[in-house]
Order: sequence, then C-alpha cells, then structure tokens
Amino acid sequence: MHTTAPAPAGPAVDVVPIRRVLVSVFDKTGLDRLAKALKAAGVRVASTGGTSTALASHGVTVEDVSSITGFPEVLDGRVKTLHPNIFAGILARGDRPDDLAVLADHGIERFDAVIVNLYAFEAAIAKPGCQPAEAIELIDIGGPSLVRAAAKNHAFTTVVTSPDQYDDFLQALARGGTTLAERRHYAARAFEHTAGYDTAIARWMARHAGLVAESATPAASEPAGEPPLAARLTLDLERRLPLRYGENPHQSAAMYAPVGTHLGLAGLRQLCGKELSYNNLLDLDGAMRLVGLVTEPAAVVVKHTNPCGAAGAASVSKALATAMAADPTSAFGSIVAVNRTFDRACAEVLLAPGMFVEVIAAPAFEKEAVELLTTQPTWKASVRLVEIPPGDPWEATGGMELRSVAGALLAQRPDTCCDDPAAWKVVTKAAPAADLTQPLGFAFTLVRRLTSNAIAVCQGTSLVGAGIGQTSRVDATRIALEKAGDRARGGVLASDAFFPFPDSIELIKRAGIAAIIQPGGSKRDAEVIAAADVAGIPMVFTARRHFRH
Repeated sequence: MHTTAPAPAGPAVDVVPIRRVLVSVFDKTGLDRLAKALKAAGVRVASTGGTSTALASHGVTVEDVSSITGFPEVLDGRVKTLHPNIFAGILARGDRPDDLAVLADHGIERFDAVIVNLYAFEAAIAKPGCQPAEAIELIDIGGPSLVRAAAKNHAFTTVVTSPDQYDDFLQALARGGTTLAERRHYAARAFEHTAGYDTAIARWMARHAGLVAESATPAASEPAGEPPLAARLTLDLERRLPLRYGENPHQSAAMYAPVGTHLGLAGLRQLCGKELSYNNLLDLDGAMRLVGLVTEPAAVVVKHTNPCGAAGAASVSKALATAMAADPTSAFGSIVAVNRTFDRACAEVLLAPGMFVEVIAAPAFEKEAVELLTTQPTWKASVRLVEIPPGDPWEATGGMELRSVAGALLAQRPDTCCDDPAAWKVVTKAAPAADLTQPLGFAFTLVRRLTSNAIAVCQGTSLVGAGIGQTSRVDATRIALEKAGDRARGGVLASDAFFPFPDSIELIKRAGIAAIIQPGGSKRDAEVIAAADVAGIPMVFTARRHFRH
C-alpha cells in the first residue's frame, strides 16, 4: 500500500490577523470585555448555545455553529461542533495551496482563533454528593477537540483557553494579530490544559470503575484489608512556588503540587518574611509531619530535616520552650512547628535573648503574636510565618507518598498510622514503671520521624538527645546519649528498628536510662533481652519498625 507524502510546508507565518473566531466557553468570566473588543475590531464571531446568547447580549452579531455545519445541535448539546466545516476551518494550513483548495471546493471558511474553555469537571466532582451521571455529563468532548485542533495548527491559528489570557490576546488583536511566538505559547498552554483535564477524568473514572489496580490481590507486603497500590498513577502537577534555587545555589528549583490540592505544604499560606527556600520546605515537611503525630499540644524544632528538639506539654508555649531548650545550639536558625494556634505566649518564648528561627509553622497564628514577631528589629525582616492547613494531603496521589529516584518514582503508603500500645509487649523480667508509659509512647512517636538508623532519648515528653542517620545502631545510640548527657538519667530510649547486637545495652546502662522501647525482630533478640535483664533495664517490643531513610 502506497501513501502520498505530505507536501513540504513553507516558512511559518509570523503575524496572523484575527478576522474570524470561534468562541465556546463554559466559564463566562471576562466575556463582556472580550465581546466589546471583538465587536470594536470588526471580528466575525461564530459560537454555540449559551455562549452565543451571552455574546449577543453584549451586542455582538453571532454566526450560529448550526448554520455553518448545516446540522442542529443534538443529544442535549452533546454534539455541536464535531463537523468538518468547523474542524477543516481550524486545521487548514495557510501556506498549503491544497488545503486552501479543499476549503474553497467545500465552501469552508478559516478560523483565525479559537477561544474555548472546558466544562468544569473538577469543580463538579469536588462537590459533596456529586453523582456519577452528573460527572459524566461534564466530560467535555467537543471542547478539547477544538482546543487540540487549534493548538496543533498554531502556525496559523490562535487558541485561547482561559479568561486570564484575554488581556494579552486583546492587545495582540489591537496591534494587528498574534505573532508565531505568541501562538506557540498559547498552544503549549492549551495542551497543558487538555492534558490536565484528561488526567482529572482518568483519575475519577478509575475510581468510579474500580480499576485502581490491575489485581485485587494485595502484594505480600501490604497489610490485610488495605487496598492494593494503583497499577497506574497519573499526576497533573502545577508550579505553586518558584524558588530562588534548590539545595545549593547552582540548582534551579520550584515546588509543584497536584492541581486542586490545597492541603499540607500545597496549601501553605505565608504571612510574612523572606521567600521560602527549597531546604526550608524540606524542613517544614519534616516538622509538620512529626508534630502532627503528637496528640497533646506540641512543638518540634527541626534542622536539616531532623528534630533537634521536640516536646509535648499542657500548652503550646510550654512545649515550645522545652523543645528549644533541648539543643539550643542546633535550634538557632531552625524551623519550628506547633500543632495548635501560635499565640502571644509562644512569640514571647522565641523572643528571649539569643534565640532565632528561620520559619515558624502552625495551623493558625494569633494576630497579637504576628504583630509581636514582625515588629522586633532582629526578627521582622527575616522570620517567615507560615500557616499550613490541617487535613490529609495524600488524596491527590492515590493515598501514596512519592519520592523521586533517578528516572523513577518510589511510592508507599505514608507512615501516619498510630501505634497501638495495647499490642506492645514487655520482654524483660522487669516492667517499666507506670510513670514511664507516656514517655515511652512519646519517644517511639518521635523516633519514627528521625533519619535511620535512629535513636531518641526522652525525659518525660521532651526529646533530649537524638542519634540520626548512622550506619550502625551502636553509633546512633552513643550519639543520642552524648547529646542527652545527664538528662538521659531516668529517661527512656527508643529505637526505630531492632538492636542487632547487645552492644548498645552497656552504653544505655551507663547513661542511666530507665526503660527501652524498640520493635524487636532480630535473630539475636534473646541475647539483647538477656543483656537488658542483666543491666536491670525494662524493655518493650512494639513489633512495628519505623525506618525513615
């Protein structure tokens, strides 16, 4: 079978005058300005349905699409523009005599611009109680087809897909037409628009059809009763926050978030201060994830994604004072997060001499606290106050936490589930004293957000020492105890995973630790338990590991 090769295209046209346009918009924002400008410029306008009525109300003479197609709108408006008389007028190449001959043979006129935005599918499915039938009717067919056709033929056709593009388009109209560079830009925006639209529909349809995974059988690693991970994850990300640079000044960076997601860091609201950096956001993530695990009023102080101070107390201000005192050297220039409203008492804690933090994050800030911090000479120009809304930020990614590796993404369920103390088991001959129950739970909560291998030493509900990111658990233990110093005596120690050898127990004994909590699961558990018994240190197994690499 032989096919005819397409004729070579001539040089691209730069400025294309706007003489005839097709307008079909679901979002009528700015349509009055658009109509006025099109009328003043003498542009011929074709349109459909409600858009046609709206344009006519603004004094525009409208050519109905049905008169162009020779066929009425049918199926309750499901079929309006899907016709060769429309699409040939959009797709014809202005430098191709054979294209122009086809138009002439069939009496088809070209469109110089297509102004289309799509049915509000995402807004509809976001409404409580949206029914499948309603969502399905808002799956636009003709709109994306018009947009894609015009974007494909951007060498000759301008495509406008959002009211926020009207001002630029009307400026081009006034000066005689759009340039090729402008049409390329519009086309890129158009393809982004349709890709995002299709992604939202695909995500919804997968859930509606129950096709979130190829198999209903969970992987061996997945807990019973938990749905399997999706076989395909489609993301539509938009740039939310341009950043000066990445981890280092020579790396460009930005923060992206799934379209429509406004929880977690995707919904942050900065009240004041310098712009946030890439590293600030990483530290904020670590701080907010940890403080969110604590039920009582709490504060977390983070440096390089790891807590250097954390505490729970009767009030946020008391927790904050305790957390800042845990490691004052590391706390200088840190990120602070609290899990309650940040009030005046909290501000007064941080305004003590010798203290300074880069970012303060909270669900909300009292006006008086903001005024106090932003009027202090050493603080007002630098400190960033950030409100982060509560809520589950994982819905947009199918309930999965994503992390990039070279050329791929790793996905897992986030480690947000609460540990159940009822499932914990005392494995030594001696049991922890009753007043150590809360500190043990607090320590095991904190250690899950430290970088592995990780050890947390707590005195009451305050972190006093942490061993972070070590290649051996005994090194992590030694560092945590050295950080804690005398504060370790009578405190508790938590490990994010099992002790592979009993060598850490002697260090723990010398430090005066009153109880140990760890997952267990080592083939040498019996040796470790025996060492704890000899040392007279009660030890609890949780049977759940909390690695964080």
